[in-house]
Amino acid sequence: MSARRLIVPVVVLAVIGGIAWGTILLIRNVNAATTSETPTTRVKRGPVAMTVTARGELQGGKPEMLVAPMVGSDALTVTELSPSGDVVHEGDVVVKFDTTQQEYNQREAEADLAEAQQKVIQTLAENQASDEEALAAVNSAKTSVKVAELEVRRNQFLAAMKARDNEIALEALRNRLKQAEQDLANKKTTGNAALAIQRAGENKARTMAAMAQKSIESMTLKAKTSGYVNLQPNTSGSFMLTQGMVLPAVQIGDTVRPGMAVAQIPDMQNWEVSAKIAEVDRGHLAVGQAVTVAVVALARKTFPAHVTSLGNSTGQPWDRRFDCRMSLDQAGPELRPGMSSTLIITAEKLDDVLWVPSQALFERDGKSFVYLKTANGFTPRDVSLLKRTESQVVLTGLNEGDTVALSNPSEQNKPAAQPQSAMKAIPK
Repeated sequence: MSARRLIVPVVVLAVIGGIAWGTILLIRNVNAATTSETPTTRVKRGPVAMTVTARGELQGGKPEMLVAPMVGSDALTVTELSPSGDVVHEGDVVVKFDTTQQEYNQREAEADLAEAQQKVIQTLAENQASDEEALAAVNSAKTSVKVAELEVRRNQFLAAMKARDNEIALEALRNRLKQAEQDLANKKTTGNAALAIQRAGENKARTMAAMAQKSIESMTLKAKTSGYVNLQPNTSGSFMLTQGMVLPAVQIGDTVRPGMAVAQIPDMQNWEVSAKIAEVDRGHLAVGQAVTVAVVALARKTFPAHVTSLGNSTGQPWDRRFDCRMSLDQAGPELRPGMSSTLIITAEKLDDVLWVPSQALFERDGKSFVYLKTANGFTPRDVSLLKRTESQVVLTGLNEGDTVALSNPSEQNKPAAQPQSAMKAIPK
């Protein structure tokens, strides 16, 4: 009995020990599997160039804006239009508008001008006839006065009554001469005033005709500098737009408002790059920072550039981005508008700092942490974030050479979801 009593406890202890040992092996195997399946990286120390990477598009710089002429208040119809992307030179026609109404206005103005010119000619003729008539009256009055003066000289040989009649006649003729001279002056003044009125009408008609001609000329938009055509969106129509949609570019047959931008002529000597950059990187960027532009179509040939402007942030709360424009410091003749480019903006240079890829940093409840590899697997470790970009994070709270996970280790052990199939619903 005593031997049997001793064997039972020993067996129980052996079973318990076996279970415990199996559990330990299972935990080790799980940790080993987790460790082997989780991608990792090491914490590095050294100089870090905080860069921002983005995709951009080449555009010509210093654009010349072509706008619809301020002609009347009606909409203007596009009849001729250079395609977007066409290379143009100074003086080349880019846009033409329908000039039917302006040509009608010009014909009306020219008809009014011709009528006004005829009225001027008629007034000149009438003034000339009136002046000649008045001048003839003056000359006749002068002749009569001279004859009367000769008669007065004979008064000493005539009776007193006859002499008095001659003197009265002379006085009347002198008054008549004064009146004729006054009439001549008045007719000249009146004629000049009438002529001035007709000339004013002629000048007005000539101005209207010149304005009509200028309006017709303004309906043709020409390039003032060499560059390429960049057609603008047509904002004059009634479009039902939803989120993500853009206005169509101006086309032949479209109607536009006077003063509306129709096309741009960017300069092909001064190139710019436009890019949409994530809002998280805005704090790292500033005007004047150096940029390396790698053009995809040119076997990623690089060009030096610098940041020129930072726009406002737009987009959904979970994907806020802002417009960043960069100007190339050196350009080449092989560049063309619309070429895709990869941009590397050097935001800041830090020396002797700890950094890891941005995938190794996690956040929860406003705290930053990493999954640090230990003997017992991966353990969350709080860290202090100093700088961050889309590809790198500079932090403290770790040691150089520490191994951290690039993904959440706990998600590696989750079983894959069983595929759902309609075949399971078919009864066997």
